[in-house]
Amino acid sequence: MKTTFFKFIITSAAFLAPLAITHAQVTVNETWVRATVPQQKATGAFMQLKADASMRLISAQSPVAAIVEIHEMVMEGNLMKIRAIPGIEIPAGQTLSLKPGGYHVMLIDLKDTVKAGDTVPITLNFEGLDGKKQALEIKAPVRALNAGAPRADEHKH
Repeated sequence: MKTTFFKFIITSAAFLAPLAITHAQVTVNETWVRATVPQQKATGAFMQLKADASMRLISAQSPVAAIVEIHEMVMEGNLMKIRAIPGIEIPAGQTLSLKPGGYHVMLIDLKDTVKAGDTVPITLNFEGLDGKKQALEIKAPVRALNAGAPRADEHKH
């Protein structure tokens, strides 16, 4: 009887193991939000995204802003334009940079000033090629207005 039970458990585990993998893993690094001045109603959030399997960043939310959109900056002729887009593809195994001057998450209609040293919670929503959705909560530190992306050679303690 014990042998039959163990065979059942092992067979069941082998059958169910692939079903347990429901989402591709998404890694978020180097998150930050640009600080604002009083009365400023929008700012950007920046980060590095990497996924095990191809997927899309489809939306985001944050309690600090009434509206959160995914944006891109593009040159059209001699003019730099910013526009909302429905999502961004993240190719499997590659790092997608959301940075000033490119793709970014825009926090619009801010409820208060975002100050250097604060932390901004943001929920990122992803969709896999299989249509399955995944939400990931991050906490992005706020950097001074004149801050740019961290340099790769920046010394850290």
